[in-house]
Amino acid sequence: MSDPEPLFDDERIEAARKLFAGRIDFLKSAPALQFLPAPDAPEVAFAGRSNVGKSSLLNALAGRKALARTSVTPGRTQELNFFDVGAPLAFRLVDMPGYGFAKAPKDMVKKWRFLVNDYLRGRQALKRALVLIDSRHGIKDVDREVLAMLDKAAVSYRLVLTKADKIKATDLAAVTHATAEEARKHPAAHPDIIATSSELGMGIPELRAAVLEAIG
Repeated sequence: MSDPEPLFDDERIEAARKLFAGRIDFLKSAPALQFLPAPDAPEVAFAGRSNVGKSSLLNALAGRKALARTSVTPGRTQELNFFDVGAPLAFRLVDMPGYGFAKAPKDMVKKWRFLVNDYLRGRQALKRALVLIDSRHGIKDVDREVLAMLDKAAVSYRLVLTKADKIKATDLAAVTHATAEEARKHPAAHPDIIATSSELGMGIPELRAAVLEAIG
């Protein structure tokens, strides 16, 4: 049985590595739409459950230990965090607040939904969302709600598995297949799945290349 074709060629992988090795700066946090930066650069947003490892993955992508704050309290960040990539500015990464936090007050959950929904629907600079799924658990109903939100907003998105080093290779293959099957049910979802580990660096070059692909 032959190995599957790589998602990206070496040239794209290297171009993405160079871009992420350059300047990356925190720009601002936006607790509401009126605080969003000017839409003067393409944006790629990261979404995921509050304990999916989003901050760790952003740090791994950027090759920095503390670009995005990791929190021992899932769901604490309730703002859109913007990061400028490149000098001159090439694009922005957007760290969206985590969802699915069981202990959050209902008004906080409502605020999250309004902020994220308004951002997704009205942000012309947004080129793609990356929806992170914990490979140990697969897609949950709370994830499906966000996928439906993205479908409705007609925002192109890709599903990304996190913490792939925490499960056996056979289990990872199974969850990757199941996630790809789920993606086929959603009109705005990209068919290819990227499995990552922020600790081991697995899938990080491909994810960087996917960001570069998204901004064109």
